[in-house]
Amino acid sequence: MTTESPSEYNNLETLPTAAILAGMNQLDRTVPETVAKALPQIEKLVEATVARLRAGGRLFYIGAGTSGRLGVVDASECPPTFGVPAEMVVGIMAGGDSAIRVAVEGAEDDAEQAWKDLQANNISAKDVLVGIAASGRTPYVIGGLTQARAAGVATGCVVCNAGSAVAAAAEFPVEVVTGPEFITGSTRLKAGSAQKMVLNMLTTATFVRLGYVRGNKMVDMKLSNVKLVERGERMLMEELGIGEAEAAELLKQHGSVRAALQAR
Repeated sequence: MTTESPSEYNNLETLPTAAILAGMNQLDRTVPETVAKALPQIEKLVEATVARLRAGGRLFYIGAGTSGRLGVVDASECPPTFGVPAEMVVGIMAGGDSAIRVAVEGAEDDAEQAWKDLQANNISAKDVLVGIAASGRTPYVIGGLTQARAAGVATGCVVCNAGSAVAAAAEFPVEVVTGPEFITGSTRLKAGSAQKMVLNMLTTATFVRLGYVRGNKMVDMKLSNVKLVERGERMLMEELGIGEAEAAELLKQHGSVRAALQAR
């Protein structure tokens, strides 16, 4: 596994801060280029996800450690960004929600638990499951993908090694081969950055395709704080050519940017 290959840097403890930061930055610059190579795979996964969600399905993520946390983060950001129901994108982590903050020993090694966790969330053949695993060998993820695929669920994955067992278990694999880390084996670094970029692409492209963005604006975002209310007002001012006071009144009256635009 290239993610476990020795770092190109050594004697890190002897380096000054500037050299540590420069080395990390140098490696990080390779991540977008690596993700770009996987764009055709990402496109296939997006198209499959759009089709399932358009037909009433949901998107599930499963993972362990950093990979699992990234899935939970992406899922949690979809409702406020796109105004979708919280249950439309679901992040499930090996070891349960407590593992988001504190590692649960051995949770990722249970090949049967992911399917139990998915069934507890009533996954069905209408849905999409994306397994996230930098190594590509996490039993929790492999087991979940294998059983979900057998049950008719559309399956994808995001992995950072080539030819992995996780990729083999998925119908729509995305392989972003990021190579050795700055600290050997620390996949929260380049691999984590690559996974985050892919998940951003997956949900953003999916919800753009499903009509949750107008122009380039988040017209369905939840107006949950002052910053977002002010952003909504600016959207209305720009789209309708009106002043701040009128925009504020429209937003207050209709409750969302989209509803205010449709009312005009």
